[in-house]
Amino acid sequence: MTASRKLRLAVDIGGTFTDTVLVEGLDRILASTKTLTTHGSPADGALEGVQRVLSQSGHRPQDVTGFIHGTTLATNALIERRGARVATVTTEGFRDILEIAYERRYAQYDINLEKPDLLVPRERALTVRERMSVEGEVLISLDQTAIDALITEIDSSGADAVAICLMHAYANPAHEQRLRDVLAERRPDLTVSISSEVSPEAREFDRLCTTVANAYIQPLMEGYLTRFSQTFEAEGVACPILMMTAGGGMCSLRSAMRFPIRLVESGPAGGAILAARIAAQTGLDQVVSFDMGGTTAKLCLIDDVRPQTARQFEIARAARFIKGSGMPVRIPVIEMIEIGAGGGSIASVDRLGRLTIGPKSAGSEPGPAAFGRGGIEPTVTDSDIALGYIQPDSFAEGHLRIDREAAQQALKREIGARLKVGETEAADGVSRIVDENMASAGRMHAVESGKDLGVRTMIAFGGNGPLHATRVARSAGVSRIVVPPNPGVGSAVGFLFAPVSFEVIRSRYSLLDQLDLDGVNAVFDQMITEAQSVVAQGAAGADTETRRSAFMRYHGQGHEIEIPLRDRPLTKGDIEPLRTAFEAEYRTQFSRPVPGMEIEILNWAVRVATADLPAPPIPEAPPSKRVDPVERRPINCDLDGQTRQAGLFPRDHLTPGDLVQGPALITEPQTTTLVSADFTAQVDAIGNLVLTRNAKGVAQ
Repeated sequence: MTASRKLRLAVDIGGTFTDTVLVEGLDRILASTKTLTTHGSPADGALEGVQRVLSQSGHRPQDVTGFIHGTTLATNALIERRGARVATVTTEGFRDILEIAYERRYAQYDINLEKPDLLVPRERALTVRERMSVEGEVLISLDQTAIDALITEIDSSGADAVAICLMHAYANPAHEQRLRDVLAERRPDLTVSISSEVSPEAREFDRLCTTVANAYIQPLMEGYLTRFSQTFEAEGVACPILMMTAGGGMCSLRSAMRFPIRLVESGPAGGAILAARIAAQTGLDQVVSFDMGGTTAKLCLIDDVRPQTARQFEIARAARFIKGSGMPVRIPVIEMIEIGAGGGSIASVDRLGRLTIGPKSAGSEPGPAAFGRGGIEPTVTDSDIALGYIQPDSFAEGHLRIDREAAQQALKREIGARLKVGETEAADGVSRIVDENMASAGRMHAVESGKDLGVRTMIAFGGNGPLHATRVARSAGVSRIVVPPNPGVGSAVGFLFAPVSFEVIRSRYSLLDQLDLDGVNAVFDQMITEAQSVVAQGAAGADTETRRSAFMRYHGQGHEIEIPLRDRPLTKGDIEPLRTAFEAEYRTQFSRPVPGMEIEILNWAVRVATADLPAPPIPEAPPSKRVDPVERRPINCDLDGQTRQAGLFPRDHLTPGDLVQGPALITEPQTTTLVSADFTAQVDAIGNLVLTRNAKGVAQ
C-alpha cells in the first residue's frame, strides 16, 4: 500500500465517550464516531467505534496500517485509587520521605487541612542499608544480608508492587538495579519500579512519588494493554498499536507497560497537538486550545506552534487549584490546566444555597438525565439541551435518544425548586457558572505563565468545546475562535499527527563555569542511545530528530529554567552563549537577570522523535458570502437570557467563504457550534469555522 493510501486508526477513551477516527494518508478523515465509554471493559467501547468507522468507510481491520491509542485509564486509576498495593524501599534513615514531603502545608492556616494521599502508608515504607554519594560513589555497599531481610519485610507487607527509590540513584543506579534483579528472580510475580529508570532526577520526594505512581498503576495497565491488543488482534488488526504519552509523543506497548505513568493525561495531549497543527496551518503564533469533553475541560497555551511543556504536575489534588495538595509526578508533559467542567459535570445547590458545578461527573454510566440511562442529577449537558443549544434529533450521530423533558425536570427538581426559579433560569445559571469557571481557570493559567489570553486565538474542540467556546471566550477576553473540522473527536485526530518519541532526563549537577564537558557529553551519548532504542520499538528505520536541553538556575535557587542546546557535543565555546541564553530567558520570565550570580545546571535532557509531519502552505482567504439557514429554532440567548430564533446550519452544507451571523447553531454528527449573537462565523479555505466577536460585543 502506498503512503497516500495508508489507513490509520486513532482511539481516545475518555471518561464519558470513546472517540474513534479513521484517516487515509496524512490527514484525509474517512470516518469518525463517538461511542459511550464502557468502564467495565474499555476495549468493548473502542471495538464498537472501530467496527463502526471501518463499516462506514468500507474497509476491513486487515487494511489498517497504523493504530494509535490514548486512554484516561491510568489517570482515573490514580484519582479513584484503583491500583496495586505498593511498598516503598528507600535508603536506611530515609523511611519518611513521603511523610515529610516538602516540609510545609499547602494551606498554612487551614485547620482542617487534608493531606494528599500518597498511596503508601508508613507501615509499607521499608528501608535497606546502602548509600551512594551525590557523585555516585558507593559509601555503604548493598550486601546479601540486607537484601534477604528486605524480602522478608516485603512478603510480610502483602505488597503486589514495589517502588525502589534509593538516595542518589540517579547518579549511580547499581544498587537499585541489583535489588530489581534479585526481586525479579526470587519474587517473579512482584511488580518492581526503580526510580533510576522512571524518574532519574534529583529531589527524592518527587522521584519517589513518580516511582510509586508508576508501580501503583503498572499491574493494571499491563493487564489492560494486553487485553486491548489481544481484542484487536483477534478482530484482524495486524499492525502494532502505539500509545499516546503525556508529553505529546507516541511509544510502543512495551514501553507503555514499563512506564505507564507516562500515559497519564495522554488524551488531552492529543488535543494540544491538534491545536498546534491548526495554528501552523492557519499561520497563528499565539493560541489557546480549549478542549471540553464529557468529564473535564482542558486549556493549553501554544506559542510558535509548540504547546507549552512542563516537567512536573500533580495528580488528585485534595484542594482544587491549590498547588502542593496533590501527588507530584515528574515526567515530560504538555502543560495545561484541567478542571472538572464537562458535559457530564453535575450541578447542585450546596448548604449555603449556592449553585455549584462539578467536579463530580455523571460520566457515561449513568450519564446525564436526558440520556435515559438512569441518571437523575442535572448536568451541563442537560442545561444545554434545556436552553435549546443541543438538537435532540442529531445528538451523538443519532445513536443516543435524548429526552429533553427529563433534562428539564432534573433541573427543575434539583436546582429550580431550591433556588425558586424555573428550569430555564436554572439551566442558564448552570451554563453561566460553568463557562465562568473555565474562563477563570484559563486566565489564572495564563497569568501564572506570564502570558495574556486576550491576544490569543482560541482553538475549540471536544464534544462540548464548540458549544461553549463563544461563552468562555467572551468571559476570558478572547475575540477570535477557530473550530476545526471533526472537532468532536479532536484529541483522537491529534494523535495522528504526534511523533513517535521518547524523552530522557538525567541529573548531573555543575556550576556553569566549572562544567565537565567530557562527562556531560558522555551522559548525552548514553541518553541519546536509550531514547533511540525506545523510539525504534515504534518506528524502526524512521528518520529522527534529537533535541537537547539544559535545566539551569542561579546558584541557591530551587527551580530551573529549560534552555535549548544545539544537537552536538558541548565545547568550551558554548559556555558564554549558554549564559546569555539563560539570562535572556530569565529576563523574559522574571523581568530582569540577577547580576553577579553564579549559574548552575542541575539536569540534562534529550528528546528523540520522528520528524514532524509537514504543515501544508497557508491558503488564500476565500471571498465572503452570507448564507441563509435551513430553518430557525428557539434558543435562550446567552447574552441577555431572552428567547431568540437561531439559524440552523448543517456544517456539511457550508463551503469556504460562507458567512453565518449569530445567533446560530452549526450542527454536525458529533457536536454543535454555538455562534452567539455577538459573533459571526466564516468558513476558511481549509474548512475551519472562524468565529469573530464584533467590536461592540453586542447582539446584531
